[in-house]
Amino acid sequence: MTAAQTENQRLLALREQHVPRGIATAHPIVVSHAQGSELWDVDGKRYLDFVGGIGVLNVGHNHPRVVEAVRRQVGEISHASFQVVAYASYIDVAARLNAMVGGGEAYKSVLFTSGAEAVENAIKIARGYTNRPAVISFRGGFHGRTLLGVTLTGMSQPYKQNFGPFPAEIYHATYPNEYRGVSSDDALAELDHLFATDVAPDRVAAILIEPVQGDGGFLRAPDAFLRALRERCTQHGIVLILDEIQAGFGRTGKLFGFQHAGIQPDLVTVAKSLAGGMPLSGVVGRAEIMDAPTPGAWVAPTAVTRWRVPQRWR
Repeated sequence: MTAAQTENQRLLALREQHVPRGIATAHPIVVSHAQGSELWDVDGKRYLDFVGGIGVLNVGHNHPRVVEAVRRQVGEISHASFQVVAYASYIDVAARLNAMVGGGEAYKSVLFTSGAEAVENAIKIARGYTNRPAVISFRGGFHGRTLLGVTLTGMSQPYKQNFGPFPAEIYHATYPNEYRGVSSDDALAELDHLFATDVAPDRVAAILIEPVQGDGGFLRAPDAFLRALRERCTQHGIVLILDEIQAGFGRTGKLFGFQHAGIQPDLVTVAKSLAGGMPLSGVVGRAEIMDAPTPGAWVAPTAVTRWRVPQRWR
């Protein structure tokens, strides 16, 4: 480091050398530590954090109860894989999510590590339950950066780039946007037109929607629109999936965004603020739908087989 070079500048130069440009970093800041709603960079400058890991840290950085829970768990067991042996914390989290989303109805939950993973598995569940191929999502929606995730995402750049070909049987409908002159009635008419011209409703496994579009401009789906979607899905046997990954856990004024409309979704995807910064996501849904995939349908990518390293590799 030269005399005039800050530690931030030194590390950002190393970042340029060692990290690919595809993972963009919005701010020229290298963080040293954080607490609550504040960040400090490696040069000691303090910032207010208005991003929270992009909607991840609803309770702030290093909340003492989160820190203590992590320390306690690492001291007990760091990893077992639920596909190998069950553990109480998984069951407890599933039970709490089922009560939060389902209320008094029978719901079940399956846990993963990322939001995109939750979305992909929600589609698998819906297709497995309905035995139908097609999925409808909305223009302006964001559902992850995996191949299916970017296909479901209703924006081209920078997400899709030249990453195709993309999975088939994904259709995009118009999201209501009063600011741009698109009413709920307009969006519903366009959805009905999609049913009439591109994909018959009896071929549609799921409709996937964010109650509030994040990357799409923080647009809220009107309550009447969500209620109309619920009616159409019920009428045609389509699984209604609410992507609450960014909106969920109190960020809309209620625990989940769909609750403003007074509807009950079939499946809900959760992640981000679910675990206070730890990599945890899930799909929560009606028990009969969740039970459609047979055993072996899911393998968590964090599941690591415990094996002894051969002597010749040491």
